[in-house]
Amino acid sequence: MSKTVRLDRRKFIGTAAASLSMASLSRPALAQGAAGRVVVIGGGFGGATCARMLKRFNPALSVVLVEANRTFTACPFSNLVIAGLRDLKQQEFGYDNLGKTGVEIAFTAATGVDADARRVTLADGATLTYDRLVLSPGVDIRWDGLPGYNEAAAAIMPHAWKAGEQTLLLRRQLEAMDDGGVVVISSPANPFRCPPGPYERASLIAYYLKTKKPKSKLIILDAKDVFSKQRLFQNVWKALYSDMVEWVSLSTGGKVTSVDPAAMTLTTDFSTYKAAVANVIPPQKAGHIAELAGVADRSGWCPIDPVTFESKLRPGIHVVGDASIAGAMPKSAFSANAQAKVCAAAVVTMLANGKPAEPRLINTCYSVVAPDYGITVAGVYKPTNGLLADIDGAGGTSPLDAPADFRAQEARLADGWFNTITAEVFG
Repeated sequence: MSKTVRLDRRKFIGTAAASLSMASLSRPALAQGAAGRVVVIGGGFGGATCARMLKRFNPALSVVLVEANRTFTACPFSNLVIAGLRDLKQQEFGYDNLGKTGVEIAFTAATGVDADARRVTLADGATLTYDRLVLSPGVDIRWDGLPGYNEAAAAIMPHAWKAGEQTLLLRRQLEAMDDGGVVVISSPANPFRCPPGPYERASLIAYYLKTKKPKSKLIILDAKDVFSKQRLFQNVWKALYSDMVEWVSLSTGGKVTSVDPAAMTLTTDFSTYKAAVANVIPPQKAGHIAELAGVADRSGWCPIDPVTFESKLRPGIHVVGDASIAGAMPKSAFSANAQAKVCAAAVVTMLANGKPAEPRLINTCYSVVAPDYGITVAGVYKPTNGLLADIDGAGGTSPLDAPADFRAQEARLADGWFNTITAEVFG
């Protein structure tokens, strides 16, 4: 494919990403007087979007969003916080504006789901009945997934895979590390939240080390041989951080088999690595409420119908975002936002006894790897054989040989994307 065609496609996908629109998503047709009660659990990019869109598609609906926290802390761009390039306050968003749309917000945790009775139990003892339930619980850490790693270990070897205090802990550890120290990042096997995330983080930590602690080194211990935007990241490391970043793949002994927080070591089949700072990104699963609701299978994730996002295990319950098994569509904020819109349209149509239309969904993942340097991957997906599959030729990545001004433009687009999606969801 020629460079010109790639750039045109990137512009198209960038425009689609900035507007967060989906041409195939039309306003659902409603039966006269159709309404109902929908409960949404989880107020992140998926849940908050779904609640907002449900009210937009049918203002007569009763929509309740259940969210334990009054402030949402966004994971996208949190790697910039770790590198000292952004303040955590810029990642925080409230729900006041969502409440103004007519969505009722219950600031408490959901502790149980009775799928047969169509009832949700809350931590404060209250119960909510529903006609349709949407779960967007994000991810939980598999605390039993890596020997030696548990909640106590995370206070020493932070995962920082849920933005907030863990983000700041990793940042403080980097700031306190002596120049010449070794930073080790452990990246898990698929699937997990934000496939490009460990490599964006490695790049930005490398930028911090290069500018603040140039005698230091970063090692990525990886449970994979192939990862998202691999050639683009490796080109960045070679061009900007050649003496600083070492990637150890699965086939060369990169899979971490155990950790020892007291000794600050990470062990693989081939070797043991001593770290001054260790960022352990452990195996993950769907948020706990998915298990309680009976919509998670043995993998820990939630199989769904790709047209409606209704659970394949529990009728009447829909799952969007990181917790779902969405085929080729990755676990990302953009994916959650897109899936929530499709799900909302499907729920409104189903409550009106209609048949939801087959959707087309877009995902775009921006990675900022240095100030004024961004790279991108995008995809377009459609339901195929019970999963979401890539539409051949519809996606793409940033060109490998792009000039500096193009990389700077990608970084600006990334910033614009973040501002647009957070304004749409929480503004």
